Amino acid sequence: MLQRGTTIRLALIIMTVALLAGAGASDARASGFALIEQGVRGLGNAFAGGAAVAEDATTIFFNPAGLTRLEGNNVEVALHAIQPSTEFTDSGSTLSPLVGGFPLTGGDGGDAGDLALVPNVYWAKKFNDKFFGGIGINVPFGLATDYDEDWKGRYHGVKSEVMTVNINPTIAYKFTDKFSGGLGISAQKLDGTFSNAIDYGTINAIVGAGLPLTPQGDDGFVEIEADDYGYGFNLGFLFEQSDETRYGLSYRSEIDYDLEGDATFYSPNAYTDVLAGLAGLVDGPATASITLPQHVSASIYHDLNEEWAIMGDATWTGWSCIEELRIQFASGADDAVTTLDWDDTWRLSMGFNYDPSEKWNHRFGFAYDESPIPNETLRTVRVPGNDRWWLALGTTYKINDAFSLTGGYAHLFISNAAIAKEGLVAEEVTRGAIYGEYDASVDILSVQLSWVF
Repeated sequence: MLQRGTTIRLALIIMTVALLAGAGASDARASGFALIEQGVRGLGNAFAGGAAVAEDATTIFFNPAGLTRLEGNNVEVALHAIQPSTEFTDSGSTLSPLVGGFPLTGGDGGDAGDLALVPNVYWAKKFNDKFFGGIGINVPFGLATDYDEDWKGRYHGVKSEVMTVNINPTIAYKFTDKFSGGLGISAQKLDGTFSNAIDYGTINAIVGAGLPLTPQGDDGFVEIEADDYGYGFNLGFLFEQSDETRYGLSYRSEIDYDLEGDATFYSPNAYTDVLAGLAGLVDGPATASITLPQHVSASIYHDLNEEWAIMGDATWTGWSCIEELRIQFASGADDAVTTLDWDDTWRLSMGFNYDPSEKWNHRFGFAYDESPIPNETLRTVRVPGNDRWWLALGTTYKINDAFSLTGGYAHLFISNAAIAKEGLVAEEVTRGAIYGEYDASVDILSVQLSWVF
């Protein structure tokens, strides 16, 4: 039994991190918009061997079966400072050729990446030699891009933000000395915010309303906010071949959302008020459906000797479940559609541990993280990602038998990403043709406090 004081401290930790998670947006440019930053020890290895390492309570996320390797109570509290840089360079963006193809006005949008603080907390407990349990609170998916409101791509997107908060209670059972299994339930909330400018002048030209409005001269604006709760599960298995070698396999399920919220429109003058009324571009409820992907990880961990260990991981993510973003309006306005047609992806990583003493542990790792975006015509200003390479390092200092402190850093090199929206398909005619290239990178600096008792 936990002492009353310990129970209160754990509850305060969990509530604090839950509040922080609910307050922050994130954009780590992981595959698609998945956030793998779920622990700092793992960050130092570029999250290589995640399903097999099982060295602290963050295994609740990476492989719940790994709980069977932990003794007593384990608490992990981490904070990740994620600084993405996303800069666009235009190369000839225009209005749709169907409405004249004149050059788009405005700048390149500035740096669309913002600093994000992403917390997570985990608590794990050994109940007896067979049963183990725990709970994690984390942010498994996050996205944030924010451009200048007058940039060239403003009709495609200005602000895009997606954030999830996940509560993940977990149990594990040790079937034999070598084989364990674990199961967790995910209760997850998703919040989404999307905004963009509206070219009422181009709409006027297309529908032939005859109002004195000019393309790019009478811009409105729309912001959509919506949220929903979703539920899923994760499970995993751990096989300990020997004291030196172990293998892990883990799975996280898809989670479906039916988002409900509100659309708020801004109309700059009386003429656009008339056109907005005709087109249904007025304030009211808005809905969207989205499925967040499943993923499978296979990992290995091996102690080379008393000082060195090596680990590796292969993770498949089913991003092909995301075919489009479709927002529907109760006002009767046409659906706002962005075609995505994403592909499934692989993430491959390798890492090393070096233990020079009982007090210190150092980590190194690298990873290749594949983008789900198929090509430049399906790349969007809201998620302009591309393939990336991780380089990571970290260190843990054992303060005493109860507490240790871990720091980690990673830099993500992202391949330059071209975008070529031709403005010819129906969803792009009023948004214009976007041509250019993105130069992006990410820096991650993280710290974690571990408490064992």
